[in-house]
Amino acid sequence: MNPREAAAAVVDPEIRVLTIDELGILRSVEEDPATGRVVVTITPTYTGCPAMDVIRADIRRALNVAGHPDAEVRTVHSPAWSTDWISESGRSKLAAAGIAPPQPVRRPGVVPLTLTLRCPRCGSPETEQLSRFGSTACKALWRCRSCSEPFDHLKAL
Repeated sequence: MNPREAAAAVVDPEIRVLTIDELGILRSVEEDPATGRVVVTITPTYTGCPAMDVIRADIRRALNVAGHPDAEVRTVHSPAWSTDWISESGRSKLAAAGIAPPQPVRRPGVVPLTLTLRCPRCGSPETEQLSRFGSTACKALWRCRSCSEPFDHLKAL
């Protein structure tokens, strides 16, 4: 397996249905042709993300298994990660797992105000926010008024 494929297959430890590539935190994977040394660059979803140590370790482990034992993982904070970086397949996987994905913003500096969401389970727009924080700091807790099911919503950034 090439180093890009190995790194891209690493699963996010907090949102286990997505890879770090689908989540958009995998920025680049470069291999020096002369030495074979691999450098992976990632951007956290937010500066204090507690999952980053686990993600770096999982990337190193995946690259080691793929035959690249001396890989370096670099963390960059600029440009800041945006929910726009989540792939379409990632958004689909979030919805299938019962997590309402953020809508794309695609305008720098604009953070949309979410007044309501469609329930990822039944599709109803009759939802309400219960808490600004869900199972992780990057999610909010919502409930569907139609099917009464609670669900997480990945906050738009």
